[in-house]
Amino acid sequence: MRNPLKIGEREFKFKKDALLHYKNILNSYNFEELLNDEHFNDILSLLNYDYTFDDEKYKRLGQKIYDTIDYSKIRDIKISKVQFNTKCFELIFDDSSTKQISYTYIINRPKITADSTFNIACRNTINNDMNLVKRKYFENYYINGHVKCQETGELSKWEDLVVDHRQPNTFSIIVDRFKEVTKIDLEKIEYFTDDNNFLLFKNEELKEQFRIYHKEKATLRVVKKECNSSRTGMAKIKKNTKDLSIE
Repeated sequence: MRNPLKIGEREFKFKKDALLHYKNILNSYNFEELLNDEHFNDILSLLNYDYTFDDEKYKRLGQKIYDTIDYSKIRDIKISKVQFNTKCFELIFDDSSTKQISYTYIINRPKITADSTFNIACRNTINNDMNLVKRKYFENYYINGHVKCQETGELSKWEDLVVDHRQPNTFSIIVDRFKEVTKIDLEKIEYFTDDNNFLLFKNEELKEQFRIYHKEKATLRVVKKECNSSRTGMAKIKKNTKDLSIE
């Protein structure tokens, strides 16, 4: 039987239940409002949420995502505005400095292995490229806070959309082929975490090599999250005028 997800004193049967709980907290406030005591403590519990790993080699990567934060100096937590009127949690410290956090990023972390660590670093390597694709699409087709999902045609908000890799070159396929082409020994790869707690390759040449490879292979769409998560196998298809690419 699956063990419940325990965050602080709260237990969730499934990950989706935990995501919904924090989404509901986020959406129950207006921009710039401070969290009440109950929700403040919910976020502190989330910040202290951690995984335990059996493999000593990767245990250091099982630290809390926001491990550099001094939790004792968090004075308040408010609802902040990011791109296209999207909400996020923002920590306010005793010295009045602030830091935005992502509840989805914390909860959705996969178990760390040699493969998954490499995949995380690859995804973080292209993070800016993917954000640029999404931002440009919004800038070009933005209508009253919404754009059309390129799969369904439905008008959707920023937070309901993701940049999707069209089959057959899904992200995992691109990473797997990159590993095959370069014959990388995953056990010898070194990583570091940047100021934003993103896991990245120490080797800048490897980082740029993957970014360029991904740029050449990826065919992208901006679609609703449920479209991205419900993909099934598709035959190989040619590019068309709706497809997006990294510039």
